[in-house]
Amino acid sequence: MSFNVHLRNVDSHLMNKLKSEATKKNLSINTLILNLLNHSLGIRTKRSLPLYHDLDKLAGTWDKQQAKIFLKQIIDFEQIDEELWK
Repeated sequence: MSFNVHLRNVDSHLMNKLKSEATKKNLSINTLILNLLNHSLGIRTKRSLPLYHDLDKLAGTWDKQQAKIFLKQIIDFEQIDEELWK
């Protein structure tokens, strides 16, 4: 069961921070507030996905030339085979 809550006395500074954070995370303000409340109260939601760090050491390790080569190698994956979609 879910409920609606009306939040009063939100000043412009807080509202601007909420809007900024929601935009940054590509969330609605409502979803952001629910996430913040759940997190601050230690509530895990069904929508919470586990956060993995096993590939962190690889992030940002390619230089521009390596990235260019990789993107060139996978260009075929960007093509859509129209016959497969019939």
